[in-house]
This record gives sequence, C-alpha cells and structure tokens, in this order.
Amino acid sequence: MEKIRGRVWRFGHDVDTDVIIPARYLNTSDPKELAKHCMEDARPDFAKKVRPGDIIVAGKNFGCGSSREHAPIAIKAAGVACVVAESFARIFYRNAFNTGLLILESPEAAREIEEGHEVEIDPEAGIIKDLTTGKTYKCQPIPPFMRELLKDGGLIPHIKKKYQQMRLEEEAS
Repeated sequence: MEKIRGRVWRFGHDVDTDVIIPARYLNTSDPKELAKHCMEDARPDFAKKVRPGDIIVAGKNFGCGSSREHAPIAIKAAGVACVVAESFARIFYRNAFNTGLLILESPEAAREIEEGHEVEIDPEAGIIKDLTTGKTYKCQPIPPFMRELLKDGGLIPHIKKKYQQMRLEEEAS
C-alpha cells in the first residue's frame, strides 16, 4: 500500500452513521450522490471543501449507530483517503474494509492531531506522521488480507478478482 498524505478534518467522539450520511439521503446508493451529503449535518461545507486524499481524525466509537454501508461509501466517495480514530464501531469497521475505505486505530494520534494539519500515513508500517508538528504515532499495521481487500477496492471487487483468477487457472489447465 502506498503512503497517504493529506489535510486533517477533525471530528469528536461517537460520530454516528446518521452524521456521516443523514438518513434523508438513503434513497440512493450512488456514491457520487452520497458524497455530496457526507458529514452535512456536522459540517455543512465539508463535501464542498474536502479534497481527494484528505484524512478524517476522530475520537472514540466512530461510525456507531445503524449498520448502513452508505456511511463508509460516502466518506470514500467524498475523497477521504483514511479515517484515523481512537476506536471504531464494530459494524462500521467491517463495512469500511468491505467497501474499500482505509481506517486506522491510533488513540494517541486521534487525541493529538489537530484540524488542518498535514499528515502522512504509511498503512503497511503502521506509522502516522503529523508533518505540521513533526510528531510520529504508531497504529496497528493492516493485516495482509485486509490490505488485499483495500487494494482491490473492497470485498465485492476482491471476490470478482479471485473468481476471474480461478476461471483463468481452470481454462489454462
């Protein structure tokens, strides 16, 4: 996995899926449409100001609430490259990887990195560098299988890729 570099958007504890993507927009599953409303109730200007590669840093229990997959899809489609938090809600954690959104748990980084800072993340090494302050933080490196899911764009593209590989191997034998 490549290193990620982006500007930080800060959110607090218990950011639930209704904050990430309000229920009134769940009549679509189009990622581009969901991205337009990402974090709208918490930050009305978020979707207009977020840039590809930006990073969300948040407190405990990020993604709590309902189990909708729309939440990580909206974040990813908005251009956010990674979410760093003290902790994630269990279902959001799984949905994030299944939809191809990189998330990392680092309590120290989540408490200390401030809004607007420039951050560089090395997911394979488990290193988060706050380029604004020069401070480095550790997080759990992403396990190989999860890295593969992310690289393939999520669980469904990963399964399709594996199926295609299997078919090619069968045809070759």
